[in-house]
Amino acid sequence: MLEMTAAEKAAAEKIFGDRLGLAGRYVEHLATSGMERGLLGPREVPRLWGRHVLNCAVVAELIAEGAAVADVGSGAGLPGLTFALARPDLKLTLIEPLERRVAWLNEVVEDLGLDNVAVLRTRAELAVGKVPADVVTARAVSALKALAGLTIPLLEGHGEVLAIKGRSAAEEVEKAAKVIRKLGGTGTSVLTVGEGLLEEPTTVVRILVGS
Repeated sequence: MLEMTAAEKAAAEKIFGDRLGLAGRYVEHLATSGMERGLLGPREVPRLWGRHVLNCAVVAELIAEGAAVADVGSGAGLPGLTFALARPDLKLTLIEPLERRVAWLNEVVEDLGLDNVAVLRTRAELAVGKVPADVVTARAVSALKALAGLTIPLLEGHGEVLAIKGRSAAEEVEKAAKVIRKLGGTGTSVLTVGEGLLEEPTTVVRILVGS
């Protein structure tokens, strides 16, 4: 298992529980074949646990029990696969248009024996009406103004979007406000998750859709 700091290990144990070994195997996939196939750069390997996997996985606590989750632009499975590992009760659909990424995701899902994950090769806008989604998630896909148009329609009028964002989250919300309202968003908030658990807590933009 790729080395972790003591703080990361404590956070990983809390988030993944008895599935920590599986999460470790996922990180090994990221550090080896994921890097070799260009899903992430070599510079990211030492920071996989803290900056990527735990940063994503902690967001799973915002998702209701048994929810159907669509992850847009899944890439290396961040955040989608971290949710599937931390929360076996969730049903995940990973939406990814690039064939080489889809092939890698399928290999990892099979190796980890994740029966709560489906991988769909398509663009988000073409997946509307084809994917069950109570929650739509995304990380590092695009600015919120454009991301709203890729995520909100997948909810078909009801549910929530959870977008993992950086420090400019509030600014992005301001710029996207009109678009979000036009698409049916009924409330937008910026949340911080993982305080007291992660060295750098995660910033999430939550968009509520419908009543």
